[in-house]
Amino acid sequence: MTISTVPAPVSAVSGGPGFVLRPDTPLSAAPGCEREAAWWRRTVGPATGCAFPPGAGGVTLRLDPGRPHEGYALRVGPSGVDLAGGSPAGVFRGLQTLRQLLPPAALRRAAVAAGPWPLPGVRIADAPRFAWRGVLLDVARHFLPPADVLRFVDLAAFHQLNVLHLHLTDDQGWRLPVPGWPRLTTVGAWRASSSLGDWRHGRDDGRPHGGAYSEDDLREIVAYAAERHITVVPEVDLPGHMQAAIAAYPELGNGLAADPRVRTAWGIATQVLNVSDTALGFCRDVLDQVCALFPGDYVGIGGDECPKDEWRASPAAQERMRALGLPDEDALQSWFLGRVAEHLASRGRRVYGWDEILEGGAPPGATVAAWRGPGPAVLAARAGHDVVACPDTAVYLDYRQSADPGEPTPVGTELTLADVYAFDPVPPGLPPELTPRVIGAQANVWTEHMESARRIDYMAFPRLCAFAEVAWGTGGDYAGFAARLGAHLARLDALGVEYRPLDGPRPWHARPDAPGRPRSRAERLAEVAEMTANLDGA
Repeated sequence: MTISTVPAPVSAVSGGPGFVLRPDTPLSAAPGCEREAAWWRRTVGPATGCAFPPGAGGVTLRLDPGRPHEGYALRVGPSGVDLAGGSPAGVFRGLQTLRQLLPPAALRRAAVAAGPWPLPGVRIADAPRFAWRGVLLDVARHFLPPADVLRFVDLAAFHQLNVLHLHLTDDQGWRLPVPGWPRLTTVGAWRASSSLGDWRHGRDDGRPHGGAYSEDDLREIVAYAAERHITVVPEVDLPGHMQAAIAAYPELGNGLAADPRVRTAWGIATQVLNVSDTALGFCRDVLDQVCALFPGDYVGIGGDECPKDEWRASPAAQERMRALGLPDEDALQSWFLGRVAEHLASRGRRVYGWDEILEGGAPPGATVAAWRGPGPAVLAARAGHDVVACPDTAVYLDYRQSADPGEPTPVGTELTLADVYAFDPVPPGLPPELTPRVIGAQANVWTEHMESARRIDYMAFPRLCAFAEVAWGTGGDYAGFAARLGAHLARLDALGVEYRPLDGPRPWHARPDAPGRPRSRAERLAEVAEMTANLDGA
């Protein structure tokens, strides 16, 4: 029998008699595995009718400190299931694989079949290549209700991902409550309308859009993810992508904006934070709230796409540059981000920022999300920074999936399932001694053109399945992946994922009212080369 799990395990040997789960099949959880056992019971039990009472002779969960942290060994035979993980996280990864070995009906939330539930005979030894296997979910452009975020967490966990990068703020919306700054969510969380398609077409839907999370919403998301061994990395993008905050508190801006509202069009606003002590105090208040709600080591501060027009025109910004002896506005941004990084360091947190933070010099110890091709990844590693590879031409899942005119709002380069699978997080040209600096990879789900969980499903899957296998480290055989994908799509069906059909979009997927802006790969690569020409990583 071929093992059709996604991602594929590092080593799998199938054959021999398997094991059948029945309503009375016991489950034994060694100390340290109790939480994983509870997750298995409440997740698998409703569809299978299996209660998994405590006891020996059925499913055994245990720890093996000799294995990698997220590694596991899984053996299924006539005497039962034995799963040993290097940590509770390793046990959980093994349970996800075990879950995929069951018939798809076992993945549903209630019983649709009576069972029994056969598991094939198999011996698996597995561990990930990368420590950071992430996916960004942009809830700023289109607000996603908490229940939909939790569902997305489950789908990420099902594919062995372990980081959820939650993009909470942008020009078009602010989703994070901050004590002392109530207008961030009463004003900054709402926009009057949204672009229909690419903003350059000038179309508008005329409908208000917005929403914000409560503190308890965010605590729930963090706790829910932690139960699935996923770390939530929050991002508050600064000093650019701040029009929503400036709409709420105009004193944070440079006083030069023609339109003080939350941005209604996609694209990049020229409104940015000023560089006053007031703005820095605002950033510290925001980041204190982030640290209070998100216990992980990393905090995303953005640092990307910050136009310097307002700073060049602002007497206050120019005076700040002179007082600090800074040569240009890139250095001013570097200084600003350095103060932010110092504050986060005082809270025991690490900066996570887009590769623009290299311009003028990235804060010491920052981890760089390299999105503009392999060049910034190499420069960041050479400058001593950890790198998460997420180039837009490989893993931006808002990009169109084919040249079919029925693709909804086709933007960016064509990024097929095979293109995503061909991605290697370690960039060419990186010296072997620096490859450990590439701590992982991340796929990004930007939601300008994804107004609902249904649209996210279509754009993310099955491309996120391909990415998950690359990030786990068992990619390289697209034909093998494609052969396994048919069985995996049946699992997605059972999980209720409305993925893009492999043979192309259906009529209801099209968005003729929301035209896009397709780009050729050559055009985009030339654009990226120009954007990063002066990047020196200093």
